[in-house]
Amino acid sequence: MSEDERQIRDLIDRWAEAVHSGDMAGVLADHSDDIVMFDVPPPYEGARGIDAYRETWPPFFEWQSQGARFEMLSLDVTAGEDVAFAHALLRCGMEAELADNPENRLRLTVGLRKEDGRWLVAHEHHSFPDTTV
Repeated sequence: MSEDERQIRDLIDRWAEAVHSGDMAGVLADHSDDIVMFDVPPPYEGARGIDAYRETWPPFFEWQSQGARFEMLSLDVTAGEDVAFAHALLRCGMEAELADNPENRLRLTVGLRKEDGRWLVAHEHHSFPDTTV
């Protein structure tokens, strides 16, 4: 594993732990000011910019405080010199939902760029598979 891949893996692990613990500062850390996030709930055009990204998290933290789980199961990282991407699978949901559908996974894709020697998340995409088809 390259040093860049290790740095990115550590960054995403820290982010996931911050999400799990409801730590807003930790969730926002290492994200670019112009981040674009496509999330499971609306807005359909995504959250654009760090302020819009920040606004998406309080409802998730509230839902999570009611007993939802958020745990990373796998993470793959590919890093170039100044851009990188990662994808992960997570268990995300209430215990009853996870028990009813134990194979369901939240899918996470992250796009990063290196600025002044530091990796920053420029894009996040969260999705669940459509099981109605």
